[in-house]
Amino acid sequence: MSKSLDNLKAAFAGESQANRKYLAFAKKADQEGHPQIACLFRAAAEAETVHALNHFIAMDEVKSTAENLKVAIDGEHYEAVTMYPDFLVDANAENDKKAIRTFNYALEVEKIHETLYTEALDSIGREGESYDYYVCPVCGFTHARNAPDKCPICNTSKERFIQVK
Repeated sequence: MSKSLDNLKAAFAGESQANRKYLAFAKKADQEGHPQIACLFRAAAEAETVHALNHFIAMDEVKSTAENLKVAIDGEHYEAVTMYPDFLVDANAENDKKAIRTFNYALEVEKIHETLYTEALDSIGREGESYDYYVCPVCGFTHARNAPDKCPICNTSKERFIQVK
């Protein structure tokens, strides 16, 4: 692997993490009554997304939709079968309640994402309906077409779900 490719991968990871970190900072700034600072964090997060996507494209990682779905399925499967179960072993050994909760949430949702991606891959080439997805803001549970009355993973109410068009 070339040094440039190694650097692109590192830059992609760093920019991606900066995006998420800045969005978390923006939420906190909003909660603390600092809307202008929150806006700055959101703007910087958007810029970091531009950087991350540019790096990812430069690595030639964006393929056809079918190939991208296969990559997504493999990633979700790995997270559900290997990564989060291993993380939970460590968190349980350390009795880290916060880590246990967030790893369990992610583990359950990754299984759902794998199924959704598999269904999407199977639908390529067939005409289908168009619908939105609904995401639980607490655990990330993702549901097609409508929000359930209560999140089946964390019991969050339907009204809090985020509609994704």
